[in-house]
Order: sequence, then structure tokens, then C-alpha cells
Amino acid sequence: MQSSPSPSSSENDVELVNRAVAGDQKALGHLFTSYRPRLSRIAMFRLDPRLNGRIDIDDILQETFIAAQQRLKHILRDAPDSIFLWLRMILGQTLIDLHRRHLGAQARSAARDRSLDAGWDSNSTSASIHFELLGSITSPSEAMAKQEAAERLDSALQTLNDMDREILALRHFEELSNREAARLLEISEPAASLRYTRALGRLKQVMDAFPGAFPGSPFSM
Repeated sequence: MQSSPSPSSSENDVELVNRAVAGDQKALGHLFTSYRPRLSRIAMFRLDPRLNGRIDIDDILQETFIAAQQRLKHILRDAPDSIFLWLRMILGQTLIDLHRRHLGAQARSAARDRSLDAGWDSNSTSASIHFELLGSITSPSEAMAKQEAAERLDSALQTLNDMDREILALRHFEELSNREAARLLEISEPAASLRYTRALGRLKQVMDAFPGAFPGSPFSM
């Protein structure tokens, strides 16, 4: 693993990364705090909606940090070339364990023996996108439009292949950079950018056909 963070990181971050790689848990704590908002956003997006209100995001992050501390000595062996992506991987494994623990046999298919560094499976990614876009609709008048919008949204997601759905989730909902998404999906940065643009365009076509049906959508212009 390269010990240097992304080009936008400060020299202080470089020092913290080097110290963390050397086993300094205090340095890991500082890095985790700096990445906490991004990790929190990912946890909120990937958490099964059935667990909303049952599991606190702060508790998920606390479990993630404890797991990171325990695995710090293995960072050179199992981390990608980014401390943030390593922490995201551990967050994904923490979420999978939480889904197994709280949902058991009803857990999303993402709870199979896959780690989040490879992405959730296509069904769970689609479910996360679906809930993110439609979960805030509650009034009767909105609900009438929601059913048709939901059907069109599902159809649009089905037209995307697994890679396109995942790049959409990583870039738009997790707000990863194109470089980070490309690393996770093991594709080139130009390919990641092209897939994201294509997937975003298809989804926006559906949403534009239902003005007002997706309140608070991150796709709203």
C-alpha cells in the first residue's frame, strides 16, 4: 500500500497516514475523525431501511473504528492504496455483520460473504437507491404519484447493468471521487466517468418525467 493519501490531502495528513501505517492508533483516530462525515454518509445510504431507528449511525461508526484499531497491524496486507478506502471497507464489513445480526435470514443479499470493497450486490444497491429517492414521500397525494414513479424508477434501474448501478451509488450517493470509484470497481478512470455519466442520464430521464415526485432528490437541479 502506498502511504500517501489523495493529492488534495495536506502534508499533515501524509504524516498521519505514515504514522497509522506504522501502527499509531492515535494517528488512526485523527484520520477517522477527518473521514467521519464521509463514512457517516455511506452508512446512512447502505443501511437497510428496516433498521432505521433501530441502529444509530454513531454506533455503526464506533464499531467500525474499533474494528479498524484491531486490524491496524494488517493495514499493509489488506488495505487498498488509500486509508479512506480501507476504512470504507471495514465500514462495509461492519454493516454486513449488523445486517446479519439484526435481520438474520431476512438480511439483504449484501450480507452474503462479500465485502463492501467489491460493492453490494445489484439488488441491494438498487434497493438503497430506490429508498434514497422515494423514502421521503409520505402524504396521500404524494403516495399516488409515488407508485408510478417507483415502477418507472425500478424499470430504469433494471436497464443499467450491475457496474453502472454501482458506479451511480458510489459517485452520487456515497459521493466518492471518480478515482476512488474506479479503484473500487477495478476499472479505468475514463471508463468510470463514462459509466457514471450514462447511468446518471438514464435516471434523470425518469425523474424529470415526474416533477415533484422525488422531493429532496440529489438529482434536482
